[in-house]
Amino acid sequence: MDKIILSADLRQEAGKAVKKLRESGKVPAVLYGRGAENKNITLDAKEFGRILNQAGYSSILELSLDGKKYNVLIQDVAFDVVKSEPIHADIYLVKMDEVIRTEVPLHFVGESTAVFQQDGSLITNLEALEIEALPGNLPQQIEVDISVLDDFEKTITVADVKLPADVKLLTDAEELVARVEPPRSDEELEALDEEIVENIPAEEGSEEAAEGEQEKAGE
Repeated sequence: MDKIILSADLRQEAGKAVKKLRESGKVPAVLYGRGAENKNITLDAKEFGRILNQAGYSSILELSLDGKKYNVLIQDVAFDVVKSEPIHADIYLVKMDEVIRTEVPLHFVGESTAVFQQDGSLITNLEALEIEALPGNLPQQIEVDISVLDDFEKTITVADVKLPADVKLLTDAEELVARVEPPRSDEELEALDEEIVENIPAEEGSEEAAEGEQEKAGE
């Protein structure tokens, strides 16, 4: 797979001036790394959004900045809560000969017979695993085969997940990754419906009316 190139420009804007950058289609970011001077940079919003969707947080990118090239990881991204668009990013400068620690997303593959034959519901407890590896050995994602979940008693823990030999696992091996929950019985569904009805709050008007009746009774 060819290395993904992310273009960036140095920026002087900070504080309130950053708002104009965002309005012009730019994402303010910081490039940093151990032993390196922090650099304030800007990224093209559309290009960065596309690369973030493609590469995620565990793929080494080639950052092109001021005529130089850097090996980097997207470390953290802040999003607009309304538009769900990136508004700031931390870009980590990596050294290819130094081990780094990061999280790699899980990708669930296969089919569980407990789901499609027994009407169970797949429950996933983790979305990523924390690992340690040289930057060049980082997997973009970690596959979890759920076909082993052929009944409601079986589970997949972190210890069951296969990792490349050159990747060190940091997440607790006993943590649950996935299981299949059996379908609810008719009795359980009825009990759940009753619980929901009981927990529906009374309308304000009804409460005020009830209070009024109590006051009258007291008189």
